[in-house]
Amino acid sequence: MKITHLLGIGATALAVAACTTNPITGRSSLQIANNSEIEAMALQQYRQTLTESKVVTGSQAQSVKNVGNRIKNAAEKYYASIGRSADLANYKWEFNLLQDKQINAWCMPGGKVAVYSGILPITKDDTGLAVVMGHEVSHALAGHGNERISQAMVAQGLGTASGLAIKNQKAAAIFQTVYPIGSQVALLKYGRNQESEADKMGLYLMSMAGYDPRQAIPFWNRMEASSSGARQPEFLSTHPSPGTRVQGIQNDLPQALAYYKAAGGKI
Repeated sequence: MKITHLLGIGATALAVAACTTNPITGRSSLQIANNSEIEAMALQQYRQTLTESKVVTGSQAQSVKNVGNRIKNAAEKYYASIGRSADLANYKWEFNLLQDKQINAWCMPGGKVAVYSGILPITKDDTGLAVVMGHEVSHALAGHGNERISQAMVAQGLGTASGLAIKNQKAAAIFQTVYPIGSQVALLKYGRNQESEADKMGLYLMSMAGYDPRQAIPFWNRMEASSSGARQPEFLSTHPSPGTRVQGIQNDLPQALAYYKAAGGKI
């Protein structure tokens, strides 16, 4: 009984010590994995993906870079304003457009972003791109990869201390589950709560970057319509239902519009 009680206290202490609060949404999550190691593994995966893919150049690729940089700058400005610039200190941002018919986009821990050309007919313009890229960048900024890895580590008895290294074989296998190898890295394993948080945070980031958040609902409607009753795009596979998403965006629009107005947007 005493041992069980002590283990329970230890687990509680670990959860409290490793609890991370999102400065934009206020959501707290358990993140015990070592961010430096996650980012190093993510960089390796990103480089492998670029090697196996056709990286697009030209005006469309430049739009991806421009939108990405505006969202990055907005995030950095916000984090600086609340005294949390250190959260982004190790980010090495990179934005690439990949030639691929998949309707998808993703951002790895550390700021490595890929947008697939298959999603461009749905984004239509830079504002649509901002919806997508704000959402994906939010996954990285919120530490969703660390959260998923941490949950799996604790479940397998690997979580013993904050900043836990993930060099051992079991922990490395967990990383590969969350971020599959190479071109399959697009199939990131996020949960619905994390997707909802990325919707909210992404809406705020695009607004801070000067993109009209009211265009988020038309974009998500186009995404949903793209399935045409068939299998959903992978991008939507773990997301909230369309009705739930739209309701969430509508609830968050007043705050998003305040950010948009502060960034010079016209209401």
